[in-house]
Amino acid sequence: MPTVAQHYRTVPARAAAGAPPAAAPVVLMVSGGADSTALLVMACTSRLDIGDGRGTARVARERLHVLHVNHHLRGDASDGDERYVRELCDRFGLPLCVEHADFSDLGGSNLEAAAREVRYAAARRYVRELSEKLGTPRSAARILTAHTASDRTETFFMNAIRGSGPAGLSSIPRRRNIIVRPLIERTHEDLCRYLEVAGIPWREDESNGDISYLRNFVRHRVVPKARERNPELERAIGSTCDILGEEDAFMAHLAASALRACTLRTDEGLMVIDASRLASAELALARRMVRLAHKRLAPDARIEMRHVEQVLACVASGSGSLSLPGGVDARMEFGALAFRTPCARERLVAAWLGVPASIPLANQAMLVSELVRVPSGTNPVALALDDRGAADGSVAYIDAAALGYAVHDPSHLRGADATIPADVRSARLWVDAPAPGDIMCPLGMSGRTKKLSDILNEAHVSVADRPSVPVVRTAPGGAVVWVAGIRLDDRFKCTPASRLLIKLAVRPLNRAPEDAAMG
Repeated sequence: MPTVAQHYRTVPARAAAGAPPAAAPVVLMVSGGADSTALLVMACTSRLDIGDGRGTARVARERLHVLHVNHHLRGDASDGDERYVRELCDRFGLPLCVEHADFSDLGGSNLEAAAREVRYAAARRYVRELSEKLGTPRSAARILTAHTASDRTETFFMNAIRGSGPAGLSSIPRRRNIIVRPLIERTHEDLCRYLEVAGIPWREDESNGDISYLRNFVRHRVVPKARERNPELERAIGSTCDILGEEDAFMAHLAASALRACTLRTDEGLMVIDASRLASAELALARRMVRLAHKRLAPDARIEMRHVEQVLACVASGSGSLSLPGGVDARMEFGALAFRTPCARERLVAAWLGVPASIPLANQAMLVSELVRVPSGTNPVALALDDRGAADGSVAYIDAAALGYAVHDPSHLRGADATIPADVRSARLWVDAPAPGDIMCPLGMSGRTKKLSDILNEAHVSVADRPSVPVVRTAPGGAVVWVAGIRLDDRFKCTPASRLLIKLAVRPLNRAPEDAAMG
């Protein structure tokens, strides 16, 4: 995102300390059509801005490499494109890499999207190989595509017809990471005239006239009509795309910051968000936060607006779940929105544990919770110590009041028909795995804190086994209550004054109560 000073500067940036090494590869993506042929010729004979801090300048010939992808979609014509590009590279003395694509299995993608992904994957692979061979950082390399102002205009209208937000309407960006489009200001007609003057032919794709394809429909039917109203259509749409792109980048930055601020827990394949903070965000920002959370877990899957609206509807109602593209599960409960991938669901459960309830653990066991009333005249501490499971650490008794579920009137707990206060009936705990930086106040250490990693070391739990150790917390990212089977936190122990306890127990799967409700 440029600042005002950067956007309106009038002096071109010059090479400075830290500029990319001169030998870093510049890969030209050349299909043989007019636009990419012009790109190759200009790269060899003219000045281009390739986004390396030097402004518009000549590119050293030794940096140039050409990539051609033969998609084999047009039979002999595709092979003719490859031969033409080979001849062109021989003429200008440029090294050429040819990749061959197979589209027998599209995997649910449309052909255009699949072909585009193949081309960019090949370009990234080629850049990686060249950078390793030359010993230059990959970030100093460049991938140049021949996208023009005409392409940008067509993409703008295509996305508008399909329905799109600012990201889609900003169309083709001038640059994305190492991918640069130095011809984005020129139209297709400009480049055709350039080649005609230079006496250089190019290849034509006969399918470009088929208006059953959306791009061709826009190119031959929509754009000419729009140009009748504005002869400078490409320039006008290009300016609009730049504005939308810059504002979209700014909103993306705000959304990323907001998502970080309300994230309660992250792990491989897991993200838990504070739903109240998400619900209080501006709608435009909340939509982006949902999209970003999903993208971090399933970067190759495309989430649609209907999915975003369904997630936000669950947040607004306070409950609900749905399946999202990429196998991501979104679940809203107890004030937290959790996104999980299939692999995260297969590992140690990360979920709310109600009281009473049970949840399965990764080691063929169940974590079971139940409410225990302390009978009148009984010492709660003695009751806990008398439990046989307490000796081997598989059982822990927690003071409900210490968790914030206060019992204000002990008389409520007298007699067999005693009612449980509403706040205690809604008691819940969060269960997940150890996380970096976890600390607790181990029972018996008089309130002193200790790293959970040190406690696991002392318990001789191997690093490989630690992800399967259940950690019971007050909330996602909250205080550690109990490291199941290992250590109780001193702040939540039962005391002689305790009147209502929450009993937690790790039991073999075949011993779990049949009537226990799943959390």
